[in-house]
Amino acid sequence: MQNYELPVLNRKFPVLNRKFPVLNPELPVLNHKFPVLNPELPVLNRKFPVLNPELPVLNRKLPVLNRKYSVLNPEIPVFSDEFLLKNRENLSPEPKNGTIFTEFFYYFPYFCAMPKEFQFQVSPEAAANEDLLVKKVAQFCKIGASDIQKVVVLKRSIDARQKSIKINLKGKAFLVGEEYTDSKIELPDYPNVENKQEVIVVGAGPAGLFAALQLIELGLKPIVLERGKEVRGRRRDLKAINVDGIVNEDSNYCFGEGGAGTYSDGKLYTRSKKRGDIDRILELFVGFGATPDIMVEAHPHIGTNKLPQIIQDIREKIIACGGIVLFGTRVTDFVLKNNQIEGVVLQNGTIITAQKVILATGHSARDIFELLYKKNILIEAKPFALGVRAEHPQSLIDKIQYSCDYRGEFLPPAPYSMVKQVNGRGIYSFCMCPGGVIAPCATSPGEVVTNGWSPSKRDQATANSGIVVELKLEDFKPYQQYGPLAGMEFQKAIEQKAWQLAGETQKVPAQRMVDFTQNKISTNIPKTSYVPGTTSIEMGQVFPGFLTQIMREGFLQFEKSMKGYLTNDAILHAPESRTSSPVRIPRDDFSLEHLQIKGLYPCGEGAGYAGGIISAAIDGEKCALKVAESLK
Repeated sequence: MQNYELPVLNRKFPVLNRKFPVLNPELPVLNHKFPVLNPELPVLNRKFPVLNPELPVLNRKLPVLNRKYSVLNPEIPVFSDEFLLKNRENLSPEPKNGTIFTEFFYYFPYFCAMPKEFQFQVSPEAAANEDLLVKKVAQFCKIGASDIQKVVVLKRSIDARQKSIKINLKGKAFLVGEEYTDSKIELPDYPNVENKQEVIVVGAGPAGLFAALQLIELGLKPIVLERGKEVRGRRRDLKAINVDGIVNEDSNYCFGEGGAGTYSDGKLYTRSKKRGDIDRILELFVGFGATPDIMVEAHPHIGTNKLPQIIQDIREKIIACGGIVLFGTRVTDFVLKNNQIEGVVLQNGTIITAQKVILATGHSARDIFELLYKKNILIEAKPFALGVRAEHPQSLIDKIQYSCDYRGEFLPPAPYSMVKQVNGRGIYSFCMCPGGVIAPCATSPGEVVTNGWSPSKRDQATANSGIVVELKLEDFKPYQQYGPLAGMEFQKAIEQKAWQLAGETQKVPAQRMVDFTQNKISTNIPKTSYVPGTTSIEMGQVFPGFLTQIMREGFLQFEKSMKGYLTNDAILHAPESRTSSPVRIPRDDFSLEHLQIKGLYPCGEGAGYAGGIISAAIDGEKCALKVAESLK
């Protein structure tokens, strides 16, 4: 087994790495400078005295063997993992003379210590139990469990396609004797920018906050202007809208520090992989206090109960680095000269000047859209989606998705995702919240709006999701007199009608799902998670006829894919209308500047370039980078 004189190299795969020769360079017969090999040594293939760099057989960063492309002759067990692990103590810590394999065995400890990669499926119990997981990894890697120092899971997802639920895991196992440190994600080394050039950032949602952080990193001073209150102060106004039905136009679920995402779930999942560096945004969230699990989970989620502290820490970092964050500061006008922005005007008449303004106001900043239109600044109507928010018992969704009566302690509350086509339009689930609640998200008196959120544990008794239909620009024709604001007026009209039908409070129209598909008024509506309450209304009164028809047919199709979904235990709440901005503020594809106003950078969801926390944060960083480039 340990005969070092064995011709252990596979003749078909030359093993010398040009950059890291593993053989003793003092032996001239094997030195790459002397390609004439001793014919008595059958170690190297004579046809390949110099290694082909294109062969994927050697790991160029490590001086030994590439685990994925083993170049050793499998008939010789000397090189097996089992042998190396069992005989680790016998391997020479220092090179010895007398054998042409001296250097190979000198480097074997490195080979032994390389982390083992794994990717497989396990039961939910094994995924949740560290001891069971170590045993599974050891079995998969064909090593002993006692040889594993640490198992690190890099990616985790649930496979519920079969009756037996499995957890997909991908990760690394670090072996005993290998140096392992539990790495901690650190924030960038943000400089002090107190005396640097100033850039105005309008809005303190994810786009605005991450734009501000990026500006600091690039040596610029952000002045963040937020119409709403700081994250803690918003809570009083959220209580007022839930309990008393009072809407504060500047401080609510949409406006205030952190934007709409702060108190509406904190999902960190985006389908758009082309927008930018998703991992960078996730790492920044972890650096500011989010759980490292968001780097692992397929659908990461922070939770409405934990996100406020993270948002507050981001703000404190901006201020500590010399940036400025102002709350209760609504922008009411722009200072323009020859189609160049020179600053903004606040509601108290104060003018703040700057050559560059990042406009990141969010999808509900109707006053900003109206201001742009009034000043003849180019904007466009944009299609969006609109519908209802459906609430089911979470136990019912678990039963459907996990094909079991009880999901057990090792599976999370089940989510769902649905997409169907009805009459040439998409109808789909939006912002699905397992173990969550429905919240009142109006931003003005005289309207009602719904949205959903979940705490970090997702431990509420109900699951809710927006069920929305994609709209087209042609749907806005009845409002064409409003020009590019036609979609916004369409949206506003439905919200105001729902408010009137439900009793002109923050109660919302509600209907049982089966009753809706059968055009029947529900005789009674049970208490739901929507705190202000509900009023039994036939939903056809709330929406245009084409939308009502599509939603009715859509629920019937959902039932075909999720048996049990269509039930009168599910309650529909109307409307779910703030899925994305009804307006796009056009910008140059390269510079990201507004097509008409120089120095103005439309950004994030409100400008029509993002949809969710991650994509908005990425867009904020992109705009900040372009601002910095333009100032060089």
